[in-house]
Amino acid sequence: MRKSTRAVVAALAAATAQATSLSDLCTVSNVQSALPSNGTLLGIDLIPSAVTANTVTDASSGMGSSGSYDYCNVTVTYTHTGKGDKVVVKYALPAPSDFKNRFYVAGGGGFSLSSDATGGLEYGAASGATDAGYDAFSYSYDEVVLYGNGSINWDATYMFSYQALGEMTKIAKPLTRGFYGLSSDKKIYTYYEGCSDGGREGMSQVQRWGDEYDGVIAGAPAFRFAQQQVHHVFPATIEHTMDYYPPPCELDKIVNATIEACDPLDGRTDGVVSRTDLCMLNFNLTSIIGESYYCAEQNYTSLGFGFSKRAEGSTTSYQPAQNGSVTAEGVTLAQAIYDGLHDSNGKRAYLSWQIAAELSDGDTEYDSTTDSWTLSIPSTGGEYVTKFVQLLNIDNLENLDNVTYDTLVDWMNIGMIRYIDSLQTTVVDLTTFQESGGKMIHYHGESDPSIPTASSVHYWQGVRQAMYPNTSYTQSLKEMSDWYQLYLVPGAAHCGTNDLQPGPYPEDNMEIMIDWVENGNKPSRLNATVSSGTYAGETQMLCQWPSRPLWTSNSSFSCVHDSKSLATWDYTFDAFKMPVF
Repeated sequence: MRKSTRAVVAALAAATAQATSLSDLCTVSNVQSALPSNGTLLGIDLIPSAVTANTVTDASSGMGSSGSYDYCNVTVTYTHTGKGDKVVVKYALPAPSDFKNRFYVAGGGGFSLSSDATGGLEYGAASGATDAGYDAFSYSYDEVVLYGNGSINWDATYMFSYQALGEMTKIAKPLTRGFYGLSSDKKIYTYYEGCSDGGREGMSQVQRWGDEYDGVIAGAPAFRFAQQQVHHVFPATIEHTMDYYPPPCELDKIVNATIEACDPLDGRTDGVVSRTDLCMLNFNLTSIIGESYYCAEQNYTSLGFGFSKRAEGSTTSYQPAQNGSVTAEGVTLAQAIYDGLHDSNGKRAYLSWQIAAELSDGDTEYDSTTDSWTLSIPSTGGEYVTKFVQLLNIDNLENLDNVTYDTLVDWMNIGMIRYIDSLQTTVVDLTTFQESGGKMIHYHGESDPSIPTASSVHYWQGVRQAMYPNTSYTQSLKEMSDWYQLYLVPGAAHCGTNDLQPGPYPEDNMEIMIDWVENGNKPSRLNATVSSGTYAGETQMLCQWPSRPLWTSNSSFSCVHDSKSLATWDYTFDAFKMPVF
């Protein structure tokens, strides 16, 4: 049978595009002609006269790849129909010989979207970055969330929450096809990858733009924004309530002693607590009381938003040498932090970090005038309360006077209700994503000291219950793993390895995702590599939740189902009058 004229033309166009040089394609006129016609994308009016295009050679990828790439650097501007605003998007389109029919979206971190459009180059993908209409290339969202005291910038809020990335992706597909001369029905595989707020951004795309993405990798997502951010104030509130302000070294000792005690519970002594659930069931923090600690003088870097102690955006202060013994008060404080926030009636408001995670949000500040340790309120939570709850344009809470546990619950409730359709990012019905063939790898460090690991388990459980209400537990696990897989990373911190626990960390998630989406090779476990310690270089295939690792020898472990330990991950937030997914 002879090919249709249309098919022949399309094939010739594709062949021509592959034979055309990047410099031939990377012109303003070619980009303008590739833009979808206004009216095609509902609510988006493109401004062709604002297009720019220039060729970049021998550039490195924004994701840290060691390779160099040639690409077309494009800017596209659009406005929302009838609104008069302006949104600028950057696209990086690889040379035709490198392009593999993919589009890649990178997540940001903290209160920022990614400003780098080159992350997809190493995967043969076009990629983009958006200024979200509030110049997100220059400003983080928390800098623009308020017009002034009491006045929320809702445009920026929705754009940051989910809208900007979704619109960038919708524009990208026809733009990419037109740029390379591909037919309108040519598949462009679309991927997302991000961690921390980048993980939340990925979840926002799955929840709001599910049919736009083929593969999403979301690490330690910062969803459930109100509970999570107010939770950063929780340790300081306990200290204020107890009137006990421990030297940071005391909390460090408690954490290190916990790691040492719980390390063997997973079947191998390797410096990693692979089973924080078994630690919770079998270890009592009171056994640490009386143990001595010592920390040398140092300049200390405090925890930044959604990051570990090495993060950009954190603050540095002086700490003198610390020498003492773990007190009963210190252990009571640590246990209260790990237990999580409850109101005055004993009802649970939120989960907390897993036992053996660092207690950085409880770190106090040294006052050289009085030679004492004093209250320190993490700005991670304090700024959320002042700007997002109290609607005051200041960067942190000045004090915790008259703040009780009930106050924290109230702050969580206000934030949850106010931003339930934007920042909360907790929609559990992912039918659109699942039915369109989307695949998701969701991972979280088990000793994350910033975003509690159990928050990911709670969301996964919410999705399972929403998507498979009339299916048996076993069958729902089987069906869900066909498109949504969750992995906890033993010992890992927030979006990276942990200095205290030399455990494995996944390094090739995108390659695994591409193989799953494009070749149908579904993973059953997740590849991870140990980067330091006794077992440096060891490859570990992580267990897919809800199975848990149990070492049977120093060289192998099994993925087991342990109902008693799994129960430690189940939480009901009965301090609120509405479900918290």
